[in-house]
Amino acid sequence: MTSSPLRIAILGFGHHAVRRLLPAFGRSNDTKLVGMWRRNQDAAAKDCATHGIEHCFASREELCASPEVDAVFITSPDAMHLDDGLLAMKHGKAVLCEKPVAMNAGGAAEMVAAAKAAGVCFGVAQNFRYNLSLEFMRKRIAEGLVGQPQITSAHFCYAAQNAPRKWIADGALACGGPIGDVGVHSIDALRYILQAEVLNVSTLAKQDELSGDVEAYAAMQMEMTRGIFAQVVANARAPYRTLLEVIGSDGVLTAESGFSVDRPVEVVHRKNGQEVSSTTFDNVDGYVRMLDGFAAAVRGGADFLATGEDAVMNMRALDAAYKSWRSGLRELV
Repeated sequence: MTSSPLRIAILGFGHHAVRRLLPAFGRSNDTKLVGMWRRNQDAAAKDCATHGIEHCFASREELCASPEVDAVFITSPDAMHLDDGLLAMKHGKAVLCEKPVAMNAGGAAEMVAAAKAAGVCFGVAQNFRYNLSLEFMRKRIAEGLVGQPQITSAHFCYAAQNAPRKWIADGALACGGPIGDVGVHSIDALRYILQAEVLNVSTLAKQDELSGDVEAYAAMQMEMTRGIFAQVVANARAPYRTLLEVIGSDGVLTAESGFSVDRPVEVVHRKNGQEVSSTTFDNVDGYVRMLDGFAAAVRGGADFLATGEDAVMNMRALDAAYKSWRSGLRELV
């Protein structure tokens, strides 16, 4: 017998929900978007009417307490994630939260503890873990395709000044600039495909006239477990480009556009300077797979790929990265 879809409401509806989440809900078999809340109630009413969302809740509390909602997807600005998550958990709702889940590792750990106390599932919307290209890289690295991983790179560049999320330059609302916004995706992806943890971080970052009190672009060097060195580039002032590469003792695995969900991703294996193989993936269903994976986890059928504990580890790396920027020193995670 097929179970009914998991009923999810979005708390903090915005551009990301319209661009990415609504299409994913439309293709998901295991979840259903049943409601939403946003601070601007006039905009909320228009969104619900435009997109056919059944419940337009008048407050966060009404959404989280509703018997019509099984789980809450938190997409509010970073600084609101902790309070929003704790409120949903207090009402016994499973929580899927956008990254970064809090402003620091302490907040992330508080959410993990609250989820355990409430007995609810807590997942993080690190959607790239559900990309087929990353799944392939993780499997092949574990099989020894490139030998022992030694040097890795993850780059994520985008032009934030052209993006609709203006709050991302407000240090009171955002965990940071591109380090917190997309650097966390890079860090999480490296942790995932390498099955390794970050030990310490050294950060260089720059501000500009548009960045407010956060950074405009940054480069981080990280030492990871298993003897791996990593470079993470987070740039909010460049044309869109992403890269994921692992150099090992016996070859190189490279994914140009490695974090893309809008275009094919080619994963190339090279050895001795020669291309050995090339495999192309379409990650267009990554968000759908994430939603369906969350529904399975809530129902106890499978583990969600990005747990609250993963969020704590990611936030510890971000905390060290920002501390290093301020101190000029390499900082322990």
